[in-house]
Order: sequence, then structure tokens, then C-alpha cells
Amino acid sequence: MIARPTLAACLASAGLLACSTSRPTAAPAAAPAPGLAMAHGIDAAAMDRAVAPGDDFYGFANGAWLARAEIPADRAYAGAILRVIDEVQGRTRAILEEAVRAGGPPGSLRQQVGDYYATWLDDAAIEAKGLAPLRPTLARLAALPDRRALAAELGSELRADVDVLNNTDLYTDRPLGLWVEQDLDDPSRAAPYLLQGGLGMPDRDYYLSDSPALAGLRATYRAHLQRVVELSGLADAAGAAAVAARVADFETKLARTHATRTESSDVAKGNNHWARADLPKRAPGLDWDAFLAAAGLDGQAALVVWQPGAVTGLAALVASEPLATWREYLSVRAVERASALLPKALAEERFAFYGTALHGTPKQLDRWKRAASATDAALGEAVGQLYVARWFPPEQKRELQQMVAAITAAFGRRIEALDWMAPATKARAREKLQALRVSIAYPDAFRDYTGLQVVRGDALGNRERAEAFEYRRTLAKLGKPIDRGEWCMLPQTVNAVNLPARNVLQFPAGYLEPPLYDRRATAAVKYGTIGMVIGHEISHAFDDQGAQFDAQGRLRNWWTEEDLAHFGRAGEALVRQYDAYQPFPDLHLNGRLTLGENIADLAGLATAYDAWKAPLGGAPAPVVDGLTGDQQFFLGYAQAEQIKEREASLRNQILTDGHSPSRYRVLTVRNLDPWYAAFDVKPGQALWLAPGERVRVW
Repeated sequence: MIARPTLAACLASAGLLACSTSRPTAAPAAAPAPGLAMAHGIDAAAMDRAVAPGDDFYGFANGAWLARAEIPADRAYAGAILRVIDEVQGRTRAILEEAVRAGGPPGSLRQQVGDYYATWLDDAAIEAKGLAPLRPTLARLAALPDRRALAAELGSELRADVDVLNNTDLYTDRPLGLWVEQDLDDPSRAAPYLLQGGLGMPDRDYYLSDSPALAGLRATYRAHLQRVVELSGLADAAGAAAVAARVADFETKLARTHATRTESSDVAKGNNHWARADLPKRAPGLDWDAFLAAAGLDGQAALVVWQPGAVTGLAALVASEPLATWREYLSVRAVERASALLPKALAEERFAFYGTALHGTPKQLDRWKRAASATDAALGEAVGQLYVARWFPPEQKRELQQMVAAITAAFGRRIEALDWMAPATKARAREKLQALRVSIAYPDAFRDYTGLQVVRGDALGNRERAEAFEYRRTLAKLGKPIDRGEWCMLPQTVNAVNLPARNVLQFPAGYLEPPLYDRRATAAVKYGTIGMVIGHEISHAFDDQGAQFDAQGRLRNWWTEEDLAHFGRAGEALVRQYDAYQPFPDLHLNGRLTLGENIADLAGLATAYDAWKAPLGGAPAPVVDGLTGDQQFFLGYAQAEQIKEREASLRNQILTDGHSPSRYRVLTVRNLDPWYAAFDVKPGQALWLAPGERVRVW
């Protein structure tokens, strides 16, 4: 279940805090956690052999597990990746609690990490303070005197906090978000990217769609806003409904200006360089001088405006909407952002909407889990440095580096074997593949948190100082060369990523655990699981979006006209294939939104298969527990995607996520000839595709 950010997010990847020169100290290999690795290979108990693989391959691989699995009350899903997340989070908890007990000199990693975590955990102290920590912010917002002050407020709120790694691509609940990343026209320097934001719900469709389900959710959201207004004292019970209605109506106007998910993932539409002098003409209504000065961007000659309509629309709303409405809206957003560190009633109200209403989750995560995630958000590489020193032995890194080399070579052979690609295009593809940088487990140098003040007992202040610290670090990169060794994920993150603007792949240590990667499994299973992930991320450099970048990350066309047309036709066939999948009577998959991930799944699985087969030289792989090598390979892939979701969460994913749901990701096997032979899939079975209908991309 690889959750890659959208392309826009990748090119503006979240480099979260400057690197120091310290390196991890390797620890002895830890014993595998009980229950994490199943059988060091295929989990036979998860399979339902009564199901024909050619009718329902996902059910064949996971049906018995699906029948008995229960989704934890505090989660929106259960499955393979959640088992890894829980294990990694448990390890992180041990590190954090040790830091609390041991302490350290002021400014040391252990002091910062321990005090941040302990303060977040102290809900009694947070309850006792009430709304006092937020009152200065609310007072400032309530007193905004004019539209110039409003512009300065919007600029001062700008943060590098756009959430790109949690299936809410390009999302921030601030009116605008900032990323600093490689300039797509000039790879030698970093540029500032402005991104749309400001919505309380995940996406414009939640405000504008005529779907009955979303219409009902809008009513729930308005009731939620009313309770937030009451609980925070922004209005009394008599006036709270009117305030909530004005805020919801304002957000609906803002949503109408926003680009769709599909539009936001289109690089050609996003690469808009606006000169500073042109900002008042392109987006009139906002005092850009005041905004840029407050944001620390007044020295920039140009900005990259990823969603021009949203920025123009926001500026127009600054001019047209009453100041009183802006004060109410910004105040509600401030309360929502801070609610986890305010009295319990506000935290519970936030979860009631964002956890239960949006995702169907009945129980909030234990406070220690939320505290651990919050500490990761503020001091992630400090925690990660401690994590890998204890949990990631060097021999794992060496094996994975060998697999990366084998899979990269296999992808190169696939390029050479393409009979439709011209020599000139192949040469550029080879150049890009050779320039690819792959990082395993953790960065070569960790971020330096010197100067970040963490105060025991000041929970909200700690978070605000951490956000401001990161923002200053982000601004300091502007105009400078890009550091390709900087990570956009934390070492303890359970995920993997391709950054096309840097031509870089990153595989954090947190992801490299059973059953996603099991050192004791057979080669067939390893290549079907982590090998597929490696192939998937390599393939992102050549998916519908990544293929628009050259070896240096410059946005330019390196294809012949004929080759690009052929590639486009293959992509359209995959769009149609996934559009046809319909999980609910009123909702089908969006093959256009998920095209990049579907290409990467298809090419990644095919490449991993080639890399596994190559050293066998045509000899059969060992049969294990009655399963041939090919069967192990494909079952390993399907079981790594094992997931059982709540309906609300699945619907949200279909609407907002660039990844197809796992059950349908696994169906990429329909396009691979070896899968048919491995499971004796015949015409007439539900998943059969005639050879001419199987999509072939790379």
C-alpha cells in the first residue's frame, strides 16, 4: 500500500529541517516482533482456496483473512500495512518514553524529543489551561482593522505544512501553503511554490458535489462548526449557528476557486511562474506587498503558483467578503488547528467529525499515539536518528541496495526491449535511469534542530515554535542549489516515495519490515513485496507525470512525437480499465486521477518479476508449501496489499486519493502474462483479459 504524494507534492517535497553531520550508530539486529512476520513468506491461513484466482485473485490471496479480520475501533482500516505501522509506532513510543526518563542537556535531541512528547501527553495540564494558550491569537484575529492587516495576517500564517504524505495531497487548512523545491525550469535552484488551501473539508467536491452522501456530510460539517464556535467561545449558543453558517458559506466560495485533484496533479498546468510585479494584476484584491513582507517572501522576484484560479479567487475574496466574515473564518481555522492541544471537549469534537464522520472510525487513537505522531511532525529526524540506531541493522540496507541495483537493471532491459520506442527516446530514458538516486532507510546526514526551543508544559507554544522553525529553514533554501540527499520522509515513516523533480527515490526504514519486507522470506516473495515497491517507485520516474521530467528534473519533452502518442494510448487504456471498477453502486474509480499510480503498479510489478527471474537463468524456482515460485511472487504482492476498510474511509479514498484501493491495485496482475500461467486463468473467468486487451506500458 504505497502512498506516494501527488506529483505536485513531490516536486515540492517536504524537506523538513536542515541536516547536521551526525550519523546513526548501527545497532545489532533486533529479534523479529511477535506476530509481525507471519510465516516468513506466504500466509497460507489468509488464503481462501475455495475462490478461483481467475475470478477474484484478491479474495483467493486474502479471503480467509478478510472474513475474520476486525478493524480496530481507533482505525479506519486493518491490514498488512497497519501491522507494520503499529509495530513501528510501538518502537517509537519506547524511544520517546526513554527520552522522557533520561532527559538531557537543554537543546539536546533527547531533551527536545522527551519534553515535546511529555508535554503533549499531559492532558491534565492542557485541560487546566483551557483556551488561554490560544487567546492571544484569537484576540489578534478579532481585532484585524482593515484589508491590509488581513493580507499581512494571511502572509504571517503561511507555513510549509501542506500535507502531502497522508493521502490528502496538496492539502492545508490555511488559506495558502508554501513549498520550496527545485525550479522545474531551472534545476540549479530552489523556488517558492504557492498552493491552494483553506478548506475545512478535504476537497472542493465535498462542498460542491451533488452526491447525496456528500450533501449529508455537508450538513454534519455545519453542525460540527457550530459546536466548535460554541466550545471555543467565539459566539454564544444563540449566535453560534449563524457564525457556523457564514464560515461554511465562505469555505464553499473558496472551494469554487479550487482546482480539482486531477488538475492539481497536472504539471503543465501547475508550472506557472508569476513575477512579483504582476501579482496585483493577476490576482487583484490582495495587498501583495503586505502579504509577501509578512511571509518573508518579499525578496523573491517570482513565485510558482500551482493553482492560479485558487490564488486569484482567494485575492478576490479578500476584497469582496466582509472583514467580519474573514475574522470569523480565520478564528475557526485557528481553533481547529489547535484543538488537539485545547480542552478535551474540543479535541473530541474534532475527532467526531474528522475521525468518525469522514472515515467511520468510532474511537480516537490513544493519546500516546497522537503524541508520538505530533512529536514526529515537530522533531521527526531527531526521533528517526534514535530509531534507526536501535532498529535498523546495516545488513538490511546492503541487501536492499542489491535489490535496487537488480531492479534498476531490469527496468533498463525493459527500455531496451521496447520495439515501439525510437533510439533517441531510449537514450534519454537511459540517461534518466542512470541519474536516478536511491536512498535506503535514512539520510546520510540528519537535520539540525539547534535553536528550536521546546519548553516542558507549553504544548501549543511548542508546536507553534516548531512550525515557525521549519518555515524559516524552508525559506533559507530559496535560490540555493537543491540538496538531493535531503529527505521528504522520516526514517520511521511507513511509506516510500519518488521525487521526480529531483530524480530521487526514498525508502524509509519504517517501511522495511515484515510482511512488506521480510529478510527471511524466499526471493520470490521478497521481489513480489518490497521488490514490487522498488519497481513501483522507479516506474514513477516514467509514469504519465514523471515522464515529463528529464534526468536533471527539468520539465521538458524528451520524447519523439510518435513515442509520446504511443505512451499516451497505453495510458488511456489503463484509464478505461480502472474507470470500469465500481466498488459502490453510486461510485466508481477515477482512472484519470489514479493513472500515475496504476502505471507504476503495472510497470513496477513487471520489472520486479524480471529482476527476480534473471538470476534463475530459466531454471524453476523452488516450490514452497506447494506453491511454485511464480505463485509465491504474485501472492506475496497481493498479501502485502491486504486491507479491510470502513466504507466511509474507502469512499473518501476514491474521491481524494491518487491511489486505487488495494483490492483494485492488485488487479494489475490481469495485464501480466505470467500471472495467467501461474494460476491457470482461463477465458470465461471474471478477470480474464485476452492478450490483445492486456495493457503494456514499459
